Amino acid sequence: MILDEFKNAFRRSDNTLIQLILINIVIWLGVNILNVTFTVFFNTQASTLFFYHLLHIPAHIPSLITRPWTLLTYAFMHDGIWHILFNMLFLYWFGRLIAEYLGHRRILALYILGALAGSLFYVALYNLLPIYHPYVAKSNMVGASAAVYAVVVGAATFMPNHVFHLFLLGPVRIVYIAIFYVIMSYLGLLGANAGGNIAHLGGALLGFVYIKQLRQGNDWGAPVYAVANFLVRIRGFHFGKKQNRGKVRVKQTVTVKTNNAKGAQQREGSHVPDQAEIDAILDKISVSGYESLSKEEKQKLFRASQR
Repeated sequence: MILDEFKNAFRRSDNTLIQLILINIVIWLGVNILNVTFTVFFNTQASTLFFYHLLHIPAHIPSLITRPWTLLTYAFMHDGIWHILFNMLFLYWFGRLIAEYLGHRRILALYILGALAGSLFYVALYNLLPIYHPYVAKSNMVGASAAVYAVVVGAATFMPNHVFHLFLLGPVRIVYIAIFYVIMSYLGLLGANAGGNIAHLGGALLGFVYIKQLRQGNDWGAPVYAVANFLVRIRGFHFGKKQNRGKVRVKQTVTVKTNNAKGAQQREGSHVPDQAEIDAILDKISVSGYESLSKEEKQKLFRASQR
């Protein structure tokens, strides 16, 4: 039954956020189960060391050249339970906002591009800045934090006045949550996890720029969507499209109230707003929050997110 639920989670084209979380959890569980098994029964941690060597990203450029896939795979590995727990919680909380208002495929774009930006920042700064030179040869990194920071900062850039209710603190606008974590990462550049904090800043910068470019009509996620479409085409649906067409048809049906108004209202239901309309809606969200939008404006934003 659990296996069926797991399969169903990956059959849906509008479930990217949960799919990313499940992939991270499965990889973490698999590596740790192997670690316990080999350590207890064979008195060796060879399996764990093998997977970390294969998937973590080294700062040492000659080593990275032999394992270029680690520029991305490191973002699906985690050190311990608290590492993956907090990353997945933040991914879920902020990812829901991206999924609801910009569409599920843009979670994937932010995650993948944020991971790549984090890895490039990490490798570049460790090799360019003299303070890190003594550690380059032995430094490596795992964790989804850079990808998660891209989602967090992306959501905060898109709708900064959205409020989360935090334990002991009460209502806090998400822009302040994002700023707090970016500042903490910057202060951590001299700490034991300097490489991780460099990656955080790379992911955060990507999330900010991605949303700014999206508002100008430039979707940096296009290459990610193309690869995703290629990978899932054999499963019988087009990434980010099949489920969306169904939603649009429902909206068109709901808007039909009388026979006389049918033609006009169907045209309204299928109208895709231009960039000027979307910019005006996004500006309104930035100032007053999503809740200030009218029903018509919410529908326009939804239709635009499915383009």
